Amino acid sequence: MRYITLRDGRIYVFDKMKVMGILNATPDSFYSNSRVSGVEKGVKRALDMIKNGADIIDVGGESTRPGSEPIGLDEELNRVIPLIEGIRRENKEILISVDTYRAETAKKAIEAGADIINDISGMTFDKDMVRVVKDYNVPIIIMHIKGTPKNMQQNPQYENVLKEVKEYFIERIEYAIENGISKDKIIIDPGIGFGKTYEHNIELIKNIEFFNDLEVPVLLAVSRKSSIGIALGNVPPEERLEGTIAVTCYASMKNVDIIRVHDVLENKRALMMMEALK
Repeated sequence: MRYITLRDGRIYVFDKMKVMGILNATPDSFYSNSRVSGVEKGVKRALDMIKNGADIIDVGGESTRPGSEPIGLDEELNRVIPLIEGIRRENKEILISVDTYRAETAKKAIEAGADIINDISGMTFDKDMVRVVKDYNVPIIIMHIKGTPKNMQQNPQYENVLKEVKEYFIERIEYAIENGISKDKIIIDPGIGFGKTYEHNIELIKNIEFFNDLEVPVLLAVSRKSSIGIALGNVPPEERLEGTIAVTCYASMKNVDIIRVHDVLENKRALMMMEALK
């Protein structure tokens, strides 16, 4: 059974698949209904997700959809830090992750009450991220990406996507360990939609167990993404809930550790049913 060790030494065991709720403090995320503006609305959304069964709240202040432009550090801090502080004031127990590739944002987020860093770059965009993870002794989600959000969907190519993504994880895990981050602090995410075609994404989801021998928890983030839209006949993000739930059920069958979703209640209920049938 896979697990991580939190900053305070608690062991967090993935005895069943955990639900991570997406909280976008951004005006331009690809799914408009996921966006929140203002701390009060953001905290309320987080509390609703917790009530509906979220195990982790993932707070992000910058859209990383294909073609998106980066924002400045100060803007990101202004969006996420008050929100994390507000959630933590209302709930002392819920795990909070911060979706950032900037070391300074990660540092301030942890000081504000975040427990986990969710870095889409796998500690490659900011060379100081590895030091923050080590010094603050927090878990890190290492995602695979090819390119940057701005250019990642410009004809991404692989000879063998499963093999190349796994090789990336092996290198990143070694890098983390060499820099003083223990393996029980690492979660991996294959980065569905981040520098991959529809075929690459489907291959990764179908064969998600391919990464099990790395012996670290696996996160799958597919909620309402374009691959689901294509599979459902090119429907927009607003019509991709059923497809998302199908992926959640499939991930449960494959013993994925965390599923990252916009719609906590619907996915949590589907997951509860899957657990009852196991």
